[in-house]
Amino acid sequence: MPIAPTPIRIGYCLSLTGPVADNSRSARLAHDIWREHVNNRGGLLGRPVELVCYDDHADASRVPGLYKRLMDEDKVDLVIGGYGTNTILPAMPLIMERQRFFVGLMGLGVNNALAYPNYFAMIPTGPDPNAALTEGFFELAAAQTPRPLTVALVSADAEFSRNPILGAKANAAKYGLRIVHEATYPLTTKNFKPVIDAVAESNCDLLFLCSYLDDSIGLVRAIHAHPFRPKMVGAGMIGPQNTAVKTTLGPLLNGFVNYEYWQPAPKMMFPGVQQFLNTYQERASAEHVDLLGHYMAPLAYAQLQVVAQAVEATGGFHDAGLAAYARSATFDTVMGAISFGANGEWAEPRVLQVQFQGISGHGIEQFRNGSRQIVVSPSNYASGRLRFPSR
Repeated sequence: MPIAPTPIRIGYCLSLTGPVADNSRSARLAHDIWREHVNNRGGLLGRPVELVCYDDHADASRVPGLYKRLMDEDKVDLVIGGYGTNTILPAMPLIMERQRFFVGLMGLGVNNALAYPNYFAMIPTGPDPNAALTEGFFELAAAQTPRPLTVALVSADAEFSRNPILGAKANAAKYGLRIVHEATYPLTTKNFKPVIDAVAESNCDLLFLCSYLDDSIGLVRAIHAHPFRPKMVGAGMIGPQNTAVKTTLGPLLNGFVNYEYWQPAPKMMFPGVQQFLNTYQERASAEHVDLLGHYMAPLAYAQLQVVAQAVEATGGFHDAGLAAYARSATFDTVMGAISFGANGEWAEPRVLQVQFQGISGHGIEQFRNGSRQIVVSPSNYASGRLRFPSR
């Protein structure tokens, strides 16, 4: 009887519990679907693939120990980055020490200061990630007549918001907008009326928000209930990309402008993405994850497509060889063609700005085809026009 080939093991950790668990579990399902797809095609290099994933409980202090366990005890063949800056960044010192090939998922500007040559970012923010996340928002605003002059910046007091706020400040300066109010709030905040009261006192033209899941809901409700109406609101909210947040807020989202990384707009229907999402959505309810998966799932699937293509092209798991290949290759993924540039970021940014339009009620089906999240920037991916004032 022939001996079955030894599995290829890919190790990583995700925050499967804690404040970003919904997004992490969505990534986990996308990874599992990728594993099934690649194994159904015969695996990698003729060997089946196994994923070894640990829960870091959204505790950055656990991350280095988990990666040490993966490499030293589990003897995984490859490591990949988990979801978000808070999980990827604490892994980097050990990854750099071991000189591992490392593709992270949605870490914003993780490698800006480290400049580690074997790191690659699965996030479409491009070579200037801090600015790219928000530039479309400010560019859209500056193109309006009458031209907005002032902006208020409101953000959660958390690690994830620091880089977007730096980018927002740079873009405000670039487009000649004066910052008239800047404030942070604790992630534990429940009552956002005082936050919006302070914004109203500034009489700003634009309100830039950088918020998480629950606080995005609280902020949108507080803004809707307040008499003050900035001309344009949004851009940095982590929340409205999530299907549960969309269905919870429903029509309250109309007019808000916010970033996205992928939408089911005609110009974003890259080869394979709809077939993958069909599989994901068939399983999402039973797996208790985001029912549509538009935000997280395509990037998570593409993360492992990049790893697989590098392995197949180089014929093995030599970290230096994988990294050298990734620095020069173009990868075909469900997120379209991807190539990497400075600091392992995408060579070309592809951050979308969408405006919520025409939402009625709280049903999920209206969000399935992108008809309520209109891509308004960049122009080469646009599916409609900005309605201004946006609130």
